[in-house]
Amino acid sequence: MRFEWDVEKEQKRSEVFTMKNKIEIDINNLPRLTEAQINVLRELESSAVAFDEDNPPLTPEQLSKFKSVSELNRKKRRKETVSLRLSPKALEKARSLGKGYTSVLSRILEDILEDNNQIEKYL
Repeated sequence: MRFEWDVEKEQKRSEVFTMKNKIEIDINNLPRLTEAQINVLRELESSAVAFDEDNPPLTPEQLSKFKSVSELNRKKRRKETVSLRLSPKALEKARSLGKGYTSVLSRILEDILEDNNQIEKYL
């Protein structure tokens, strides 16, 4: 069996550190199984499946609920495109936040809109 482990040094790229792990296995040159390993596999082949009482298989009905919940959550997270007018000062400040500034603005608005005192301050 031949393993190759190659870990590149951390490289700084746009303030993000990346690390790459590489594992190679030569499947044409695998070692033969030992007699003990073959016996274990034979025993497992004839053994019964052990079900976990705390984690029973899901019914088709339960599986279908996962899909509908997933769709509902996706609809809740979906952002809508809106148009709004910003002062040049506000737009410059927002753009100075860099790539993804619209997402930052969205989070700022969400936080402010949760606080009634802040809303009343600007009305």
